[in-house]
Amino acid sequence: MTGSTDAPSPSHDEQVVERLVPVWLAEAERHHSPTTAETARDWRSGRLSSESARELADWVTARVTDTAFKEDESPAAPPEAARITVADKAAVHRWLAAHGHDV
Repeated sequence: MTGSTDAPSPSHDEQVVERLVPVWLAEAERHHSPTTAETARDWRSGRLSSESARELADWVTARVTDTAFKEDESPAAPPEAARITVADKAAVHRWLAAHGHDV
């Protein structure tokens, strides 16, 4: 039996991260996180501190919204919220690991 050829690609993971990081940063800014500006500057410069990587990993884990709830069973998400699936969470974690972060 051969391995799956449907494994997500690094470019897929990158696209997921590029979609979700701005949402994460916007949420942190709304909560007046003192490190948001620095993290945003680092992100634009193509880097992420170990602490920020852990925060991103925790955030994406906590924000998984694809939980099989029916619309009338789950709380309404704010309009600016992104839909985050279990696969998105896995992609972010893979991307962080591929960039040397221990998450």
